[in-house]
Amino acid sequence: MSNEGQVKHVVVVGAGLGGLTAALALMRHGFEVTVLEQAPALGEVGAGVQLSANATRVLSLLGLDDAVEEFGSEPVGKVIRHWGTGQTWEVADLAGDSREKYGHPFCCFHRADLHKALERGVRRMGPSVIRLDSRCESIDSSGARPAVILQTGERVECDLVVGADGVHSRVRTPIAGPDKAKFSGLYAWRGVIPTERLPEHLRAPVGANWVGPGRHVVQYPLRRGELTNFVGIVEGQGWQLESWTQKGSVEDCLKDFEGWHEEVQSMIRAIDTHYKWAFMVREPLEAWSSGRVTLLGDSAHPTLPFLAQGAAMALEDGYVLARALAAHKDSVSDALAGYEAARVQRTSAIVRGSNDNIARFHNPALADAVGAAKYIDEQWSPEKVRQRYQWLFEYNVDEVPV
Repeated sequence: MSNEGQVKHVVVVGAGLGGLTAALALMRHGFEVTVLEQAPALGEVGAGVQLSANATRVLSLLGLDDAVEEFGSEPVGKVIRHWGTGQTWEVADLAGDSREKYGHPFCCFHRADLHKALERGVRRMGPSVIRLDSRCESIDSSGARPAVILQTGERVECDLVVGADGVHSRVRTPIAGPDKAKFSGLYAWRGVIPTERLPEHLRAPVGANWVGPGRHVVQYPLRRGELTNFVGIVEGQGWQLESWTQKGSVEDCLKDFEGWHEEVQSMIRAIDTHYKWAFMVREPLEAWSSGRVTLLGDSAHPTLPFLAQGAAMALEDGYVLARALAAHKDSVSDALAGYEAARVQRTSAIVRGSNDNIARFHNPALADAVGAAKYIDEQWSPEKVRQRYQWLFEYNVDEVPV
């Protein structure tokens, strides 16, 4: 076969979790990599991220087991709590024995810590791989090799462009056309709490889902338990800005959870900065690639966070893409076909499964304690929990055919 199909130099647009995972995996397979990041400095907003065994497996394969020890927090259990009474149900916990069952831990990270671990891994292998202040304006695919056109007018040519530039992706446009986002009717409050500020009984290193009609709250430990992550999801029309960095007020957050249990109110009051984010929904793409341009993570399959798999999918994508390119060194089209075959069906199922969980977390049956007990016993039975989560956790990025 001629060299026309070969890939030697890959440009990754976006230095988020997925982009850095792809860069590190590609370098470990011997590819030359350039990561273009629009921000002038790397950093992540204060928010937590949950990585189940399918994702911590990726970290291990990339030589980042030390990140789990240094930054991670492994919850010791999972509970469902009633929004009004605070009643607690211990539920089947597929995460608690994750190491024994899947060979890797279920681990919660502060996003900035996970990002730092991936950045460190990339810089160890290539100190100048990440280019900051390099905003992608468009992609030029008219020549034999694609080029990323930066805001400055500079052309960065390569053999393959990978769009890892998130929900507002510039790279996605030539593949999928204009963004077709619709407001989901949901927005989230996010914040991180120093755990020592919480009352003793709220410091236990467990993951908790507070469920109620029209709202739910998720809390879990971060950074070896020193921090507690808070996410409060609200059904409402008052906020439609899709931005990680938009701030709201403690007063507005408390108002959204008026009447909820005092422990939820305590958590809200203990947050220093309240971030507010509107959830938009997009149909998952059926095709992620065009010529020598492809996508990963939120650029390809933005998902609501109700299966806690958004970050995990970006990590999986990055690792599988590198494997596919290494397996089909002489044909970029075969590599991208293998990549999509391994990823599209799985990620689309996760987008739809996340949407299904909204109705489960916000069901009107949760309004009163008696109805809630019956509903929770049914919806969070061990068998139902296994059906919803086991297929996610047992996926092995290093074994799936590419």
